[in-house]
Amino acid sequence: MAFGRLERPQGSQPMSEINMTPLIDVMLVLLVIFMLTAPLMTSKLKLDLPKADAPPAPQNNQTVLAVALTGDGAVHLDDQDSSLEAVARQATELAKRRRDTEVQLRADKGVPYGRVAELIGVLQKAGLNRIAFVTEAPGAAAAAASK
Repeated sequence: MAFGRLERPQGSQPMSEINMTPLIDVMLVLLVIFMLTAPLMTSKLKLDLPKADAPPAPQNNQTVLAVALTGDGAVHLDDQDSSLEAVARQATELAKRRRDTEVQLRADKGVPYGRVAELIGVLQKAGLNRIAFVTEAPGAAAAAASK
């Protein structure tokens, strides 16, 4: 009988390296998803804006109040459901702080003119007279439909 060393076989050693490839793959996929969806998140409201061949408004540092009227006549303040009374309160507060506040009005093509005129009256009564009508460029609708 032979006597040898009493060595135990070594088990597997703990892995001291982290494989970064799957993490990088997931991060790149998320980056691509966010890059594709970010332009689509600019406005949550689906409006069929009138088309007009007008130059874009100059972008300067001023206070802007974004108001939208959907096809069913609902009022939205900064893409959130609102009412004419809430718009009037917000407009009055902004008019007290800055008289040159611009109102950017986005109204669906199907909104009756009377509803638009009513909203303009509320804004002017609050003290805001700079009202910009937001339209869509004629070529923008064809470009958006092809995407």
